[in-house]
Amino acid sequence: MTGSRHGANPEPIRRFEILTGVGRRRSFAVDEKLALVAQMDGCANISELARRHDLRPSQLFTWRRELRYAAEAVQATVPEPRFVPAVIASEPVVVTKPAFKKKRVQRARQAAAVELEIDGVAVKIAQGADAGVIAAVIDALKTPR
Repeated sequence: MTGSRHGANPEPIRRFEILTGVGRRRSFAVDEKLALVAQMDGCANISELARRHDLRPSQLFTWRRELRYAAEAVQATVPEPRFVPAVIASEPVVVTKPAFKKKRVQRARQAAAVELEIDGVAVKIAQGADAGVIAAVIDALKTPR
């Protein structure tokens, strides 16, 4: 029996593998990914760009998609600026209060020139108040609690 391994040669068959290319998983910095995704916009042939950097085109498309998702997530967390309508009255509006309130509190509310409400906190600013104090109060109300 020619070609039979049974009893012909006691040594095991040896196998040789030759690996070419990158044999390990590479990691790219965020700056490198952003630069490659930016090059995709002006590139006519994405496959050629991927070959130049020893990548697959699908990797570039994945990075671009992840970048888009990250940008959408950032936009979703930043609230859009909202404007509150301002009402200017020529004379102070007198609001009737229940009888059990103190007179001093009612007089202070009638003398208020500006009323602000930020996150459920109402601030009434009297006429002639210092602008620096007003700015400090508004900044304190804007800070997250």
